[in-house]
Amino acid sequence: MGLKTHGTMAVDWEARIDFDRLRRERLTRAKQLLAKSEMGALLCFDMNNVRYITATHIGTWAQDKISRFTLLPQNDEPILWDFGSAARHHQLNCPWLGERSRAGISLLRGAMSPEMGRAEDVARKIKIELEKRGLHKEPLGIDVVEPPILFALQREGITVVDGQQLMSDARIIKTQDEISLLNHSAMMVDAAYDELYRAMKPGMSENQAVGLASKVLYDLGSEYVEAVNAISGERCNPHPHVFSDRVLRPGDPVYYDILHSYMGYRTCYYRCFTIGYASHAMIDAYKRCREYLDAAIQLVRPGRTTAEIASVWPKAQEFGFPNEEAAFALQFGHGVGLAIWEKPVISRLVSLEHSHEIKPGMVFALETFWPSTDGWSAARIEEEIVVTETGHEVITRFPAEELMVAGAHYFTVNGPLAAARENEAAPSRRVVELVEASAKTERVGATD
Repeated sequence: MGLKTHGTMAVDWEARIDFDRLRRERLTRAKQLLAKSEMGALLCFDMNNVRYITATHIGTWAQDKISRFTLLPQNDEPILWDFGSAARHHQLNCPWLGERSRAGISLLRGAMSPEMGRAEDVARKIKIELEKRGLHKEPLGIDVVEPPILFALQREGITVVDGQQLMSDARIIKTQDEISLLNHSAMMVDAAYDELYRAMKPGMSENQAVGLASKVLYDLGSEYVEAVNAISGERCNPHPHVFSDRVLRPGDPVYYDILHSYMGYRTCYYRCFTIGYASHAMIDAYKRCREYLDAAIQLVRPGRTTAEIASVWPKAQEFGFPNEEAAFALQFGHGVGLAIWEKPVISRLVSLEHSHEIKPGMVFALETFWPSTDGWSAARIEEEIVVTETGHEVITRFPAEELMVAGAHYFTVNGPLAAARENEAAPSRRVVELVEASAKTERVGATD
């Protein structure tokens, strides 16, 4: 247990998360990869990349707007364009940016129509900065962009290339403070699952479970609850990836995926339960699901590959899908950081032919799925793992070695109701005898 779990405060008597170091080391990684590339500069609109480079944030409402942007030139410091008041806030409160925080408005995802000239304004701002540094004839890497801005940059004579891979490569190895933040974020979901486990019972709806988990996370300081995918009963198979208002019933399987962020750092963290009791088919499905997950975890250490991990998972046809694309993300691994899906991706769809080496500092989630033989229930489990110098450490700690039964408080005259049972019990010997006797006595039988 090498990773520490801290409180939410900074203190003078203990070294905890060092945010100055976090800012320096993230920017340094981006600069180093940019220096090795063909690009003269990197232009980022993805808010996760903007945060990685500039250490600024204006709330998760802006997450999907691709309106804030930052330019990182070769051998220079980043420049940020943001909403006017936010730009002023950064000038006052982010000394690492200072006057390099400027007002700038793009297209607001198309809400600004072409005649307003915002795309051309963005392109001119970028060209001016590139010309100042003699970089306007060098390729400009971009992560994501609205097409009018791309076209405006090209009309300014700027050659645009893919900058998304550079930032993905920068973020694949986490710094020590990033790992601490990911561990802290997972701790918060541990607590959410504990509350869920205590609360689940027949009559509770999926959306009520979502509300409960979200409250726990926000009370603990979550910055953004991106999703609580609550899936129960017959909705478990096939996996719909979205919660509903379905109400939990005795014997139901239910699994959750909790995705939230603390200081930007995400979780992707499944747990699976049954309500009151579990069928034998569900118990078997969970055991199979756990075995595939544990086999993958055992392979996580430096020097191993994503192909080796993917190879221990079943082929799509073994659990009801025609091919790996149709089964994608059910047996799955993915990096976790400022986004829930980062490098490396681990899947039979791509990893067997395009393998990547596992390296210290990677943090990724491994998730497995297995349908039960009853045709409607299924198990889903996930763990987040830090790759260490000598092996790995699992940072998702809510118990999942065996199937957990929530709300198991039923008693009969003979004692507690068994946690492993079927919704419809097999007939007892006495019941069989009654049926046989009535048939003989009444001379009644099937007529067709």
